Amino acid sequence: MSGERHGSAWHVGEELAARYADGLLTETDDWSVEKHLESCGACATQVSRAVRAGTAGAELAEIRAAVLGDIRAASPAGVKEAASPRAHSLPMGPRRPRRPRSGRLLWAAGPALRGPWALALLLVAAGAVGLGKAGGYEGARPLLLALAPALPVAGIALSYGRHADPAYELAATSPSGGLRLLLTRAAAVLAVCVPLLTVAGLLLPGTMSAGHGGPVPYETRVPGAAAWLLPGLALTLASLALTAFLGCRTATLLVGGGWLLALVVPTVAGGDSPGRLTERLTEQISLYFDGAAAQAGWAAAMALSGAVLAVCRSAYDHLEKA
Repeated sequence: MSGERHGSAWHVGEELAARYADGLLTETDDWSVEKHLESCGACATQVSRAVRAGTAGAELAEIRAAVLGDIRAASPAGVKEAASPRAHSLPMGPRRPRRPRSGRLLWAAGPALRGPWALALLLVAAGAVGLGKAGGYEGARPLLLALAPALPVAGIALSYGRHADPAYELAATSPSGGLRLLLTRAAAVLAVCVPLLTVAGLLLPGTMSAGHGGPVPYETRVPGAAAWLLPGLALTLASLALTAFLGCRTATLLVGGGWLLALVVPTVAGGDSPGRLTERLTEQISLYFDGAAAQAGWAAAMALSGAVLAVCRSAYDHLEKA
């Protein structure tokens, strides 16, 4: 798709308007043009002119004459309104049936939801529940809570950027691209991750055997199944904020990898018996998730990342470097 640029603004050129009027654009190009026309009166006028000059012009003239005849018969005042310049400035639209919105929503949601990401996420959740219930693995919930904040970050990495999206250049340069598209795809990933991982955590066994003290209530040792939500949202927003400076792939790798290292290094470097890895992992999760202070820290990180997104929103309008 080729349009015209005036400074940093993108507009519909004569050639593009003619191709749109003749129905020669692809679905994504159609969507991009139509979204632009919603807010640009000059381009709407140009597209309307191209439609009237195209192959459908004669048919539209007949329809207009018939409509004006009906209005004239009903109310002379209606003729003035229908014949006003404002009425002629609106685009008439393509001559073929409009495609369903579901296809456009699926495109906006991103490749992650159309590819193996949802299946992989389902396997992680089902595997944790299977380990806890069928396999009797008592560390299933700590392991799931450890992975949960990083999974939305990985989903965003699979949804946005030239390395993940074959239509990235088209998407990033469209009127609905940039930060808006990135947030849309992040919301789609979270919409799948949040309910699935939280429900999986609730289904896991509720007790864990202590090393020497007998059965201990699981909830007293491990945060609740929803305790990962604020950390997960904070890491997601942090990766989106860093995307403005580092690109999506580098930002998500840095944030997701940093989170996993913050858990793995203290757990492995405990110096105790390898059999206590689950207990040490549980202690680290409790340190990061438990208590008002920890959750307030994650909330503050969310607010800071949101402020960066708002201040640097124009940085997302540019294509990422290869």
